[in-house]
Amino acid sequence: MSLRAMLRRQRRNWLGILGGVLILVLIGLTLAGPWLGLPDPVRGDLRARMLAPTISWTSLGPHPFGTDQLGRDILSRIVTGSRVTLMVAGSAVILGGIIGVFLGLIAGYFGGWSDRILMRLVDIQLAFPLMLLALLVVAALGPSLHNLIAVLALTSWVRYARIVRGQVLTVREREFIQAARSIGASHLRILARHILPNILTPILVVATLELARTIVLEAGLSFLGLGIQPPSPSWGRMLADGRTYIASAWWIITLPGIALMLTVLGVNLLGDWLRDWLDPQADRG
Repeated sequence: MSLRAMLRRQRRNWLGILGGVLILVLIGLTLAGPWLGLPDPVRGDLRARMLAPTISWTSLGPHPFGTDQLGRDILSRIVTGSRVTLMVAGSAVILGGIIGVFLGLIAGYFGGWSDRILMRLVDIQLAFPLMLLALLVVAALGPSLHNLIAVLALTSWVRYARIVRGQVLTVREREFIQAARSIGASHLRILARHILPNILTPILVVATLELARTIVLEAGLSFLGLGIQPPSPSWGRMLADGRTYIASAWWIITLPGIALMLTVLGVNLLGDWLRDWLDPQADRG
């Protein structure tokens, strides 16, 4: 398929464009947060507690998204929380991807006892509910930023490993792999130069889907008090703080919830678009 045909097909994928816009807006707010002149996200003002949002078509008030029960600016906390969420989820996805891809390559390429052991470990971990596993590990290690990233990575590597193994089992029997072996190429060179570049498409798609799942899991752990610890803003912690005031101050829980929903929606839509873009056979038009 020509590049022009691919571009014409992607123009019709307006959901993918929407997902990309949502992610770009989120990243833009995250990067520009320190220069937006927003109030301190952790400093409260009891005289301004639980102020309603003041968004209008003509002007913005001092707290356009309102304030919470301690007088902290909701917009500032959402923007700062997005930075923390993306950092934690992105780090966990990268770390889990490195571990999972490495183990999947080993299991699929060499087979034998290494394949059997690694796949049984994958089966055992997949048998555990993800949230329960994360709760157990965080409770044992203690809540901290590094432990949270490690736990989220621990829950994500299995999907990479299983998918990479399946892809490697197919690619390793191709003619160009046999040719590389016949000229004496080392196992490391075959894995790095011939197999890995040919399985990048499913790895990237899985990474986008894992990013969305990890964001939700991080928010769930923070909601339960085992994720990002106060006073650092976190979307999950904001949801937990606002549930008590949902009847009297709906914005405390609703606006962070909308931010979380739009972020996960954008990542999922972007993942679907990425799959279509990288797979020329997936023409749905």
